[in-house]
Amino acid sequence: MKAPEQYDPSKAKNQAKNKTNLQAQNTLSSKPTKSPAIPAGTPSIRATQKKTAQADKKPFQWQFLLPKYWGIWLVLALILPMIYLPLRYQFWLGRKLGILIYQVAGSRRRDTLINLKLAFPEKPEVERELMAKQVFVNQGIGVFETLCAWFRPNIFTRTVSISGLQHLINAQNEGRAVILLGAHYTMLDLGGLFCTQFFATDCMYRPQNNELLDWFIYNGRTHLFGKQISSRDMRSLVTSIKAGHVIWYSPDQDYGLKQGVMAPFFGVPAATIIAPRRIAKMGSKQHPPAVMALHTYRQTPDNLPRGKRPHYHVTITPKLDNYPSSDEVADATRVNELLEGLIRIDPTQWMWFHRRFKNSPDGRSDIYK
Repeated sequence: MKAPEQYDPSKAKNQAKNKTNLQAQNTLSSKPTKSPAIPAGTPSIRATQKKTAQADKKPFQWQFLLPKYWGIWLVLALILPMIYLPLRYQFWLGRKLGILIYQVAGSRRRDTLINLKLAFPEKPEVERELMAKQVFVNQGIGVFETLCAWFRPNIFTRTVSISGLQHLINAQNEGRAVILLGAHYTMLDLGGLFCTQFFATDCMYRPQNNELLDWFIYNGRTHLFGKQISSRDMRSLVTSIKAGHVIWYSPDQDYGLKQGVMAPFFGVPAATIIAPRRIAKMGSKQHPPAVMALHTYRQTPDNLPRGKRPHYHVTITPKLDNYPSSDEVADATRVNELLEGLIRIDPTQWMWFHRRFKNSPDGRSDIYK
């Protein structure tokens, strides 16, 4: 797959400056235009959402009131009321939050800069620093995007477009389950909400170590997905595949070599999980699951103009032919190349603060020290 032109912070900065100057000139002669109003009677995004089932929520546990969880409750009490502000103000708050985290989270900032240096060695250091800061800005906005996706989804009515949907529909018409290989984009669960505008989706997830966070995130996602499948629950996964469901799975993190192989990612050897090829072998031999990649991103700038709504795009790639093969490394390389091409559409909307290259062929790497 040919990757789109990759993000260039200096070019984007100049374009933004020229755009600002042009807007200032236009303001002298005319009033700024606003996004068209949503026509009366338009179904809300919640009304058009598709699900395989309504998942049960996890029950509240009284231990969540213990002092060790008070910090999480305080953060939730501060942020949750803000999701009822207009999106323009949420984006502004998200930018401020992202910049604050960039400044105070030294280890995460350092990991991000190391990852970007490995992935984009041809870029000047100043450009990588701009990219790193934008990663945190996008993640700050992503906090609000995700919370709104869970608790205030109708704010995103008429903000999404999709390409490649025919690949998924064709596979389902053939009686196949679909494995959507996603990635950890900063908008994360908002992408799930957009997918369910077009097709019902189950998702695989890794339970959080913090029990309160796991309760909160799991229950938030019940508003989006029909079924959440723990990475350790193979029985539920097989059930969804046999039922012909669409299953979202993200294989873009480093889980070590017990579950993976080394394969290049942005030209750097990376421990790559091989679970997708095992999943692709499940279900019917006559109609095995179709494996495709999923990409979701925000097309509009983070400094949302007054009166404008954001716009997002969902891309589904054609299915991977002859997958899985007999070569684990070749299969892992194909998946990484596919995801890399999509991430390059705007690299700053991917979570570069994860230690993607923490394992080497000889064991744990020391590049993050």
